Amino acid sequence: LGGKRSTSRSFWGFPRYVFTWHCPNGPGLSCPFLIDTSGAYFRRDGFAGNYLGGMSPPKVSPRGPLRSFTPLFFIRHPQLILFQEEEPDPSDLSVDHDYFQEQIWPRLARRVPAFESLRVQGSWAGYYDYNTFDQNGVLGPHPRLENLFLAAGFSGHGLQHAPAAGRAVAELVIKGRYETLDLRRLGWDRLVDGEPLEEHGL
Repeated sequence: LGGKRSTSRSFWGFPRYVFTWHCPNGPGLSCPFLIDTSGAYFRRDGFAGNYLGGMSPPKVSPRGPLRSFTPLFFIRHPQLILFQEEEPDPSDLSVDHDYFQEQIWPRLARRVPAFESLRVQGSWAGYYDYNTFDQNGVLGPHPRLENLFLAAGFSGHGLQHAPAAGRAVAELVIKGRYETLDLRRLGWDRLVDGEPLEEHGL
């Protein structure tokens, strides 16, 4: 791999928070999973007026206002470099409850006025697996470490791709090749060669 692009910093784990709340007068059973234009999202969580949701930190352009400089991660975009503003410390998975009160709740209440009287019931934090190179998953054997197979960097659509990705890696490990679907284009070579797999429909 001498002289070619390093892949060591292509993957990041961004902390993300999910909150659950109760609102007896909130949207009914016909309410879909909703992502507001502000970035806040929610869906019903079972019955009896329970919901869950969250929001990624706002994105701003390099010319826009930045309230925080550390840590500051850049994200690739076809036309413009975007920054994640005020990313949480990746070494700390403690839930920031002020983030819900100050950032998420006002957006939810503007979208659904009934949420003005919601009551938070719980929360948790986890890592958002992000591929800074082209925001697509990377599958297959590592180019340097023998006998290491990865399925990583799906950047928010991993749950959708998980069944196929899991089967593909299982075929590589057991058979030494892809059998059901040829997913070689999702391999490490594109990172090493600096050739992103762009998918603008995501």
